[in-house]
Amino acid sequence: MRLTPATELEYRCKKLQEHMISESLDAVIVVQNADLFYFTGTVQSGCLYVPASGQPLYLVRKDAGRARMESGLREVLPFNSLKDIPGMLVQYGYPVPQRIGLELDVLPVNFFERFRSLYPEARFSDATPLIRKVRMIKSHYEIHLMKDAADQVDLVYRRAREVIRVGMTDLDVAAELEYTARKDGHQGLIRMRGFNSDICYGQIFSGTDSAVPAYPDTPLGGMGLNPSFGQGAGLKRIEAHEPVIIDFAGCVDGYLSDQTRVFSVGAPSDRLRRAYDDMLKIQDLMERSVEVGMGWGELYDICVKSAVDMGYAGNFMGAAGSQVSFIGHGLGVEIDEFPFIARGFNTMPLEIGMAFAFEPKVVFPGEGAIGIENTFYLSNEGLKRLTHSSDELVILN
Repeated sequence: MRLTPATELEYRCKKLQEHMISESLDAVIVVQNADLFYFTGTVQSGCLYVPASGQPLYLVRKDAGRARMESGLREVLPFNSLKDIPGMLVQYGYPVPQRIGLELDVLPVNFFERFRSLYPEARFSDATPLIRKVRMIKSHYEIHLMKDAADQVDLVYRRAREVIRVGMTDLDVAAELEYTARKDGHQGLIRMRGFNSDICYGQIFSGTDSAVPAYPDTPLGGMGLNPSFGQGAGLKRIEAHEPVIIDFAGCVDGYLSDQTRVFSVGAPSDRLRRAYDDMLKIQDLMERSVEVGMGWGELYDICVKSAVDMGYAGNFMGAAGSQVSFIGHGLGVEIDEFPFIARGFNTMPLEIGMAFAFEPKVVFPGEGAIGIENTFYLSNEGLKRLTHSSDELVILN
């Protein structure tokens, strides 16, 4: 277990303060767990008060003692209620904030109303875009953790080669691979920011189940075990000559790497094989096209045009009617961070320090899904790949 260095936390808070000043915010109050972990190094219950200048105050309801051990921030303070905040700010000489930023994309309305009752004269705005901009540029420390997560998904890939066989259920395979990751230190949870975006270790399914659409904003869905969590591995048994999708997110000390590989016991159909080769071509096109400064949506448009030219207009990134409007997504602490290689983001530029997963996939209803996914990092030396398992379509005997 690694604790986030104090220098990392201090730098992140200072970057947030720079964005706050540009937006004329007096304070940002952070409460969501992923953001708390990023800025404090822990998820102990409470909130982080970030003034436009000065030391952030990490106000902890439960457990303050543990928060002091896990967080490298200078000011970690116990408190009992949000009503304590104004008095604590007075003690630290901070002025009454007039413009306050909150994580309005994820903050429950009841929490928002409680903050508004504390400062009825203040103007509130959404701080999430500022937070996401800070988080989208990874430090060398963060990339190191993501490389460790990439090693973890390679362990999963190697285990998949050993265990997949005809007659196993998708759930059997998922259990084996989740056990492998858990033994390697996976926290057992994948954080995803989107509302109602539940997710576990990843999506593992075979054949026709891999082509079943589901509610998450993902190109693949799966039946799952029951309607209460209608996605991912179910009880379908693996058959010969069908794709087995292992879309797995490794996680080490809170940081993610995302990888998809395809297996088949015996060769899959010519159509699936050809589609897989085409998805590798789109991945290669992305690697050749990516440039610092180009729009996220521009890269998306280039790759979608290639897929359409190949004949996959109705199958790329989902079956017709269930297609998603992205091919890649940033990741770090959460699996849906900036940047989005997605439609409509043409004015958002790619920058050095960004990390993202790229996942061109094709879905054929009634037959199966096929594709590839790797995690990349845009460095000073160009685009580098963090995940390193072989890209081959694995044919098992």
